[in-house]
Amino acid sequence: MNDLESWLSDPAILSRKSASELVFEELRNLILSGRFAAGSKLPSEAKLAGKYGVSRPIVREALRSLQILGLTETRTGSGTYVLADSGNRDIRYGNYSARDLMEARAFVEVSAAGWAALRRSDDDLSRLLALCDRMEQEENTEIWVQLDSDFHGLIAEASKNAVFCDIIDDVREAMAQQSGLLTILGPRRQESNEEHRAIIEAIRRGSEVEAQLAMEIHLRKVEAALGRIIGSEPR
Repeated sequence: MNDLESWLSDPAILSRKSASELVFEELRNLILSGRFAAGSKLPSEAKLAGKYGVSRPIVREALRSLQILGLTETRTGSGTYVLADSGNRDIRYGNYSARDLMEARAFVEVSAAGWAALRRSDDDLSRLLALCDRMEQEENTEIWVQLDSDFHGLIAEASKNAVFCDIIDDVREAMAQQSGLLTILGPRRQESNEEHRAIIEAIRRGSEVEAQLAMEIHLRKVEAALGRIIGSEPR
């Protein structure tokens, strides 16, 4: 029995509440320690699921997070391979790095929230409140991530600023990837729901200052959570 087979044969017991996070953390540590060397192929989803006693979708979430961090790549029909034995702190979501995204969001979304408080229509507010309700009730991670993207898009719409709308539309896929990473590994969903509600309540009251502050707090917490995952602030 080789080293990999020996490792796979040793069952690991995980907490179901944070299974994806725990699988991700162990695999990341194995990569960073050199146990899984650069260029090596990770065990299949089925074997990892058996190792940890979890479902394949949970393993898939962990592998997706490793790929977002630049530690692995998944090759269609072949499997998942280790790219490097040290973390890539400049995480990329398509064309944008984590640093690019966080810097831009701070300038665009704080202002958009303020203008939304001053310019939102009754219909805008109704849609935002309904979306908050859905997010607070949604248990499916993928659906919640999509609703999170919709939330930020609706605030841009409520600002009545076409430039803000175009910018948010352009980065929505990157925002969704970041949201997915933080939702799996943060975990950030409950906190985000509370922060979103605070933003909408400020918009409902028509307070530009409060809406801007609530959005700023939200984005700072997103950045801090990302920093905890990759080991440093994305600057």
